[in-house]
Amino acid sequence: MRVPLPHSLRMTPVAHRALHDAAKGRPENSRAAVAAAVSHGYAIEIDVQMSADAVAMVFHDEALLRLTGQDGLVAQHSAADLSRIALRHGSEGIPTLAEVLTLVAGRVPMLIEIKDQTGTMGISDAQLEASVAATLGGYQGDVAVMSFNPHTVATMATLLPDVARGLITSAYDPDDWSPLPAAVCDTLREIPDYDRTAASFISHQANDLVRPRVRALQDQGADILCWTIRSPAQEAEARRIACNITFEGYLAAHTA
Repeated sequence: MRVPLPHSLRMTPVAHRALHDAAKGRPENSRAAVAAAVSHGYAIEIDVQMSADAVAMVFHDEALLRLTGQDGLVAQHSAADLSRIALRHGSEGIPTLAEVLTLVAGRVPMLIEIKDQTGTMGISDAQLEASVAATLGGYQGDVAVMSFNPHTVATMATLLPDVARGLITSAYDPDDWSPLPAAVCDTLREIPDYDRTAASFISHQANDLVRPRVRALQDQGADILCWTIRSPAQEAEARRIACNITFEGYLAAHTA
């Protein structure tokens, strides 16, 4: 069963990795960035990775280095240990999904990206998906889940059937996606899993929105979101096709 994307996620600009600004002490996916997005009335896109003890952590990369300066992988550390690893350009540790949901408390809509855990967009052990589903159970607020990995989206259809879900989609240039095999890129580029996953939206690479398959899905009734917009000019161009945007680096205008 397709679950419609909440109206608020069609209308409210979505802050990419929350309203982050390293210069102002708000690292991406941090509590400070989430609080800033809430203050500005923006929807919030966050990423989740899995800790060693199968807790959904709000963090973009598999590796810790870029965002914390520490070596190793998120999946090698417990949630408690990750909470004590400080994010660069801020003073806080890595939050859990549960902590972020408590902070938001339904005040603005949320778009949760479940990161691929296989490295190949393959079938995972579903531990992260299960953690996300358990954490979202009973959450009172507009929310949707999405992933680049179609198997993850299909799993969420089983684990959390009443929550809207979508596919994150791309031009899948093999040079950009290495080491993902070119054959996998060729398959995913055509968005073949939209019906199989009972998705109700896609979030597509902004500079590839003119792809015929995107238009075909829109004609089928799919909501089209896009990523990542970095200027009002890019936003104006994207909104010719997409009903909503994921943005960073400026303050997107609220639409009526």
